[in-house]
Amino acid sequence: MGESAEKAKAEALQIIGAFEVLPKLVVFDLDYTLWPFYCECRSKRETPSLYPHAMGILSALKLKGIDVAIASRSPTSDIAKAFLNKLGITSFFVAQEIYSSWTHKTDHFQRIHSITGIPFNSMLFFDDENRNIQAVSKMGVTSILVENGVNLGSLSQGLAQFSRNWNTSQKNKQKWLSSYSQKPDTSNSAQ
Repeated sequence: MGESAEKAKAEALQIIGAFEVLPKLVVFDLDYTLWPFYCECRSKRETPSLYPHAMGILSALKLKGIDVAIASRSPTSDIAKAFLNKLGITSFFVAQEIYSSWTHKTDHFQRIHSITGIPFNSMLFFDDENRNIQAVSKMGVTSILVENGVNLGSLSQGLAQFSRNWNTSQKNKQKWLSSYSQKPDTSNSAQ
């Protein structure tokens, strides 16, 4: 890793360390999220590059024991996989769902869930397309729209939103449990 990636990794570790509640899995899109191009417009022979903070963020998540996966609707999965290999990051990902689809990534997330067993509400997702963010959010995944690739600001935003969503779901769970556990016993008991 270069000096700028090491700096981004150190900053990402600080950001992650600031949160008590963390996702079990962080899922990334590829095109215009981890790297600044569309795979289908490139050749396998080219040398790809990531957005400036991406390598540091991936390394920090790995170091913190947070699993990472890919959900990409690329029609050229062979090029995407070749680029992941060239970048030396293939081993970072517990799941790589890279294929063309009309489902706005809901199929990708069903497969990721099947592979990892991680519930949707324990996932954080980064993508550059709002339609994917909307569809995946409805599944219960905390989803963050990135405009110029994933960076330290979007990581912080994502972790903050994940924490808010998690705390809200836990409060709702407690309300539900307390309202059902305090119902009077209406069974006919013999006297």
